[in-house]
This record gives sequence, structure tokens and C-alpha cells, in this order.
Amino acid sequence: MPRKGSLLREFPILVVVALALSIVIKTFLVQFFFIPSGSMENTLQINDRVVVNKLPVIGKSINRGDVVVFRDPDNWLPEPYSADQNRVIAMVKDALVAVGVLPNPAKQYLVKRVIGVAGDKVECCSKGKKLMINGIEIDEPYIFAGNVASESNFNVTVPAGKLWVMGDHRGASSDSRFHQDDINNGMVPTSKVTGKVIGIIWPFKNLSFVDSFSSLK
Repeated sequence: MPRKGSLLREFPILVVVALALSIVIKTFLVQFFFIPSGSMENTLQINDRVVVNKLPVIGKSINRGDVVVFRDPDNWLPEPYSADQNRVIAMVKDALVAVGVLPNPAKQYLVKRVIGVAGDKVECCSKGKKLMINGIEIDEPYIFAGNVASESNFNVTVPAGKLWVMGDHRGASSDSRFHQDDINNGMVPTSKVTGKVIGIIWPFKNLSFVDSFSSLK
């Protein structure tokens, strides 16, 4: 039976090992985020906690239909505001986020669905009021009830290394459509993508996998 003194000496080592393992997992495998807005309803709800698989990004296999988390490409988001008045608490939270213990509050990240990948011609809308990819109408069963494919018309061709993204809640999503005057013409560089959302882990009532929808492939 291990002596008490031995356990006390080993405890800091175990903590360091656990933190190091957590950082490795967050850096190369998975990362956790919570959803701050309703732009992806009803696929993702406000305050859902999601798990993001980073391996597809490493493998450069981002596909149409994937729901991805990405860093702000060019000031799509307002300046972040922290509600924590206590600086010590804010620093502790930031540290726990950094090691992957807490989900990232997505202050500098966005989450959208990939509609177009390199080489795709994406336009809206067809005579049937649907999006078209490479001249073919697509079905989008994930669109928020009562929304149309897009209130605004557009016709874009996605260049190499970029993505055209849109929120499932089309009436409440400031996505590629609204940033066509930025440095990327509304596209998201693949280098900005953190990973693919694979599931909702909290709250339990929303526990589920997130579908990439083969109809967009």
C-alpha cells in the first residue's frame, strides 16, 4: 500500500501530466466550444456545448455540408466584451479554456455550414427559390423553419483555399453573403478553420451528432 507521503509527492506530477495530455488533445484532436448566438438554429441552439474534431482540417478534408468552427476571417465579429468584472476569475477561466477544461466561449470564433468549396459556383436563387451549386438545385432540410434559402441574391465562384459558408438560420446569420466587400470577398480561408462540429454534448436534452448532409456532397 503506497504511503501518504508518496501520494502527496506524486500528485503534482499527475496534475502536470493531465494538463499536458489535455493540451495535446486540444491542439491536435478535439476542442470544445459553446454556441453564443442563434445563427445555426435549429441545428445548434444558443449555449449548446459542441465538440469539434480537428483531424479533418489536418487532413484537408472539409466538405460541403460540414458544420465548421473558424476564426474570424476579417472583422465579422464586434470587439469581444467580457462580462467578468473580476480579473482573477477571468484569468482562471481563460487558463481553463486554454487547456481544454472549459469550452471556448467563441468570442473570436464563428460557426457556420460549408455551402461551397474550392471550384464551386454558388448562386441564389433558382426559379424554385433554392440555392444552386454548379447549376444544380440543392435541398436544405436544416434551414430554420420559415426561412428561405436567402433573402439576397448572389452568384460567386469559390477560389482555391477558400470556403463559402452560411448559417442554418438564414434570417439571423451574418455569413458569407454579408461580407462580400471584405478582403476575402466573403469567403473563409481554410487556414482559419479550427475543425468540424461532430456533436452536441450539453445540455443532455440536445445530445446528438451533427449531420453533414450528404445532399450537398
